[in-house]
Amino acid sequence: MDALHHKVLDTPDNLIYRIPTMAKVHAISSDTDTQNDPVQLSDRAIENLRFIRETMERSTSFTAVPGYGGVLMGVTAVVTAYIASQQIYLRDWLITWIVEAGLAFSIGLLAMWQKSKISGEALLSVPAKKFAFGFTPPLVAGVAITLGLWRYEHYEIMAPIWMLLYGTSVVTGGAFSVRIVPVMGWVFMAFGALCFALPATYGNYFLGASFGLLHIIFGAIIARRYGG
Repeated sequence: MDALHHKVLDTPDNLIYRIPTMAKVHAISSDTDTQNDPVQLSDRAIENLRFIRETMERSTSFTAVPGYGGVLMGVTAVVTAYIASQQIYLRDWLITWIVEAGLAFSIGLLAMWQKSKISGEALLSVPAKKFAFGFTPPLVAGVAITLGLWRYEHYEIMAPIWMLLYGTSVVTGGAFSVRIVPVMGWVFMAFGALCFALPATYGNYFLGASFGLLHIIFGAIIARRYGG
C-alpha cells in the first residue's frame, strides 16, 4: 500500500491536482489562525469597568440629602409659622407660606449642591435622577391642589394637604436615598393625617411642628450620620 501510495503521488497527473489541494489546505489554515487570534485584554477590561461602573451607579443611594440645610429649613419654617399666625387675612397667610416654600426650596437645593460638591457625588447621577423623579410629582400635585383650593377659598384644609403631599414626596424620593429620609416622610404624613382630624385653627401649629421641628430633628440626624 505504501508503494502504491508513493507511486500515485509521483504521477504527473497527480501533481496537477496537488496544487489546488495544497492551496485549499493553506486557506483553511489561514482562516483558523484568524479565528484563534487572542482577544485584546484591554478591550475586555474597558467593557468590564464600564459594566461595573454602571452597576454601582444603579445600586448607589443618593446621599446628598441636606442635613444642615434641613436644619436651616426648619428654622425658617418655625419663624414663618409665627409670622403667619399674626396675619389677619387668610390670603396674607397663604402668601406668607408660599414665600417660605420658595425660600426652603432654594435652601434645600443650594445645600444639596454644596454637599454633593464636597462628597464628589454629581447631582446628575443615576441615583440623583431617581430621587428627583420620585420627589417631584407629589410636589407638582401639591401646587395644583393649592391653586384649586385658593380659587374656591378653602384655606382651612391647605395645611394638612401640604404635609401629606410633602411627606409623600419625601417617601417616594427617599426610596433612592438613605433610610432615614423615607422615615421622615412617613412622619410628615402622620402629622398631616392628624391635622385633618383636628380643627383648622391648629394648622399653623402643625405646620410649624412638621416643616419646622421635624426638619430640624431629622436634619441634625442626617448631618451627624451622613455628613453635612
